[in-house]
Amino acid sequence: MEPILTINNLTKKFGYLTAVKDLSFTINKGNVYGILGPNGSGKSTTLGVVLNVVNKTSGDFHWFDGNTTTHDALKKVGAIIERPNFYPYMSGYQNLKLVCKIKGVDYSKIEEKLEVVGLLDRKDSKFKTYSLGMKQRLAIASALLNEPEILILDEPTNGLDPQGIHQIREIIKQIAAKGTTILLASHLLDEVEKVCSHVVVLRKGVKLYSGRVDEMISSHGFFELKCNKQDELRTFLENNPAFGKIKIQDDLITAFLNEPLKSEDFNKQLFDKGIVLTHLVQRKESLEEQFLQLTDKN
Repeated sequence: MEPILTINNLTKKFGYLTAVKDLSFTINKGNVYGILGPNGSGKSTTLGVVLNVVNKTSGDFHWFDGNTTTHDALKKVGAIIERPNFYPYMSGYQNLKLVCKIKGVDYSKIEEKLEVVGLLDRKDSKFKTYSLGMKQRLAIASALLNEPEILILDEPTNGLDPQGIHQIREIIKQIAAKGTTILLASHLLDEVEKVCSHVVVLRKGVKLYSGRVDEMISSHGFFELKCNKQDELRTFLENNPAFGKIKIQDDLITAFLNEPLKSEDFNKQLFDKGIVLTHLVQRKESLEEQFLQLTDKN
C-alpha cells in the first residue's frame, strides 16, 4: 500500500479546548476516506492542519513518502475546505482560467475538468447565475486542474438539495474510479456509507474507529422480538452466548448477535423451550447503528 498521508499522534488545542487529541491514521493511494463525526468533532481542524492552514500543537504528519516538504506536497493536492469563492461577474470558464494562471496549469485542462463535473454546457454562464450545487461542482473542477493525487473535500454536500447531493456524490465516485485518492469530512453517515471505502470516526477530537466501512458494518445483525413470555425470553437471550447486547423498549426486545444465526433455527430453539414468538424480524445493522453504538460507549 502506497501512503499518501500519514498522521501520527496529532493534537491541536485552542486555548483550553482540545479540538483534536492524539489522532493517528494513514491514507493509502486509491481509496476514498471519510472523516466522520458530528459538528465540533475536529474534522475541519484536522484538514486545516494537514493543509498548513492551522498550526498543530503536537504530533506530526507527513505527505507521501515523508521526504517531500509540505509546501511541495500540497502542489499534488486539490482541496476545497471553504465555500466556493469565485468572481461573480466572470463565467465559469474565465474563473478557471484565473486558477490555471495561479497554479501554472495549461488552459487545455479547463474543458476536460468542466466535463467531469457536468458544467461544460454552462462554461460561458456567469458564476452568479449558478445554483449552489453548480458552484460546488465548479470548485471541484478548480481543485482538479492540477491533476492532484488526492482530493480533499470538507462537507462537500452541505446546504445542497437532494438532486445536488446526488450529483456531487456521483462525481466523487467517478473521480475515485479514475484512481484519484479522496479524503472527505462529513457529519452525514449516509454520505460515508455510500461514497467511502474507509472511515475514521471522530468524537470531540478523539478517534473512535479507523478502518474499512464494510468492516465497521460487518456485524451479524440483530433480531427484533415480541412474545407473551418476555421474562423467559430475556433470560434465554442473556444465557445464550450467540447474543450480546440486549435492548428492551416497551414490549419489543432487540437482541444483537455475536455470531451468525438463522431466524428459523433460533425460532425452533425458543419453541422447544415453550416460548412462542408473536413477532420476529432479523435485520443487518446499518452504519448509523454502528456509529451510535461507538459514540454511546465513549
